[in-house]
Amino acid sequence: MNQALITTIEKQALETLVAIKDKETLMRWEVQFLGRKSELSSMLKDVKNLTPEQKRTLAPKLQGLRQKLVTELTLKQVEIENNARDWEGERVDVTAPGIARPVGHLHPITQLENEVLEIFEALGFAVADGPEVETEWYNFDALNFPKDHPARDMQDTFWLKGGGAKIKKNGKTEAERLLMRTHTSPNQVRFMEKNKPPFRVIVPGRVFRNEATDASHEHTFHQFECLMLDETGKVNVATFKYLAETFFGTFFGKKVTIRLRPSFFPFTEPSFEFDISCVLCDSAGCSTCKQTGWIEIGGAGMVHQNVLEAAGYPKGKYQGFAWGFGLTRLAMMKYKITDIRQFMGGDLRFIRQF
Repeated sequence: MNQALITTIEKQALETLVAIKDKETLMRWEVQFLGRKSELSSMLKDVKNLTPEQKRTLAPKLQGLRQKLVTELTLKQVEIENNARDWEGERVDVTAPGIARPVGHLHPITQLENEVLEIFEALGFAVADGPEVETEWYNFDALNFPKDHPARDMQDTFWLKGGGAKIKKNGKTEAERLLMRTHTSPNQVRFMEKNKPPFRVIVPGRVFRNEATDASHEHTFHQFECLMLDETGKVNVATFKYLAETFFGTFFGKKVTIRLRPSFFPFTEPSFEFDISCVLCDSAGCSTCKQTGWIEIGGAGMVHQNVLEAAGYPKGKYQGFAWGFGLTRLAMMKYKITDIRQFMGGDLRFIRQF
């Protein structure tokens, strides 16, 4: 073993390595020059038999050669792998636009509700909210519904089993039956109990009716309640009509006429149904308005004095109006949807259109 032999092995290994172009040949080279039976490995095993002087001079050179060949082997492996890659196929155009990912958005009813809220807030109305699980007192009794009113029947109301909410009534604590609210009107009483006139407030919310569903009826839908109250003589039907025309004119972006028809609601007196001029045909007559030029929107009236008393107000001191309409039906008009069930059907193909 001498320095000349080490130099010869190094020269031969490096010259052979330069010409290698594939992995199979490289593996054979590794076995030949770095394998257990290679000449370099045999020389490393014989180091223990060398004289102290030879160990000091030759051992470091042998170790250095082995490390050098290992490094060159690694570099050659990387070179062969890179040459085998399809660089053209892997090329990325960093200037190309990215792939758009689908994102969620508000439900069409929520979008419509926000639009309605913005209009009423611009008119000076505050926004109130209330529970969807309501007591019989707030949903019916406080709103002047007679005890035998058909709306209390199971055919119209979702009564909850195991009710028994306790409330104070006439100085006594009584158990109240619970139900899913059938309208947003209970929030009129809840708001009046905590606030004194004058005020103007709107109450959007989801309501529930125990009825069969079809293209124009749904057991769960959204309503919008409006209440304006002041001292007697300061708020009247003309005030309501003006606000209604202002709201619908702003919402539909065109002049809208309001028509009132006498009606009956337990919580208002006088009561009336209100219609708007058909915004689809400009009152000329179409299938939507059934050739009449008018579309029924909702109910309204001056708040019954019995309701004001139930809220704790002295009878005859205050006067105001309440009116409400279905947001879901309004959405059907705005988006020209013929089946109300599509809004709550959960079909994303329908929802993504808005």
